[in-house]
Amino acid sequence: MASFTINGEQVDVDANPDTPLLWVVREHLKLTGTKFGCGVGQCGACTVHVDGNATFACLMPVSAVEGRDVTTIEGLSGTGDHPLQQAWVAEEVPQCGYCQSGQIMRAAELLATNARPSREEIVAHMSTNICRCGTYSRIIRAIERAAQEA
Repeated sequence: MASFTINGEQVDVDANPDTPLLWVVREHLKLTGTKFGCGVGQCGACTVHVDGNATFACLMPVSAVEGRDVTTIEGLSGTGDHPLQQAWVAEEVPQCGYCQSGQIMRAAELLATNARPSREEIVAHMSTNICRCGTYSRIIRAIERAAQEA
């Protein structure tokens, strides 16, 4: 049994301690905004926050989040009005949309630690997340917009 907080709610999950957090989030807790991309920490589609730090949920066993605070895309804003979510819409970032929850969660970590990042800082921070559709310029513009409007 793993006990942790997810999106502000305390949960107890009956899962093998080695089960990746990604599968606990998606299959046990039915929070499907976090996506499976590669399963080896190379794409970033599964990015969630653990104690405020962007983390690849596919690589983290559920036992590692015992007593910790996890935030998924669903917990970023209950109403979808987080500045990043609004900027994503305004900049028309998504094409297929598959990677976008991971992109937004990575960007949220950046803005939480650096409210006014430079373009170079954005590019460096976001380099861990892949977008198969290649919307990188829109992602950068959305992060810049969110930083200006926050």
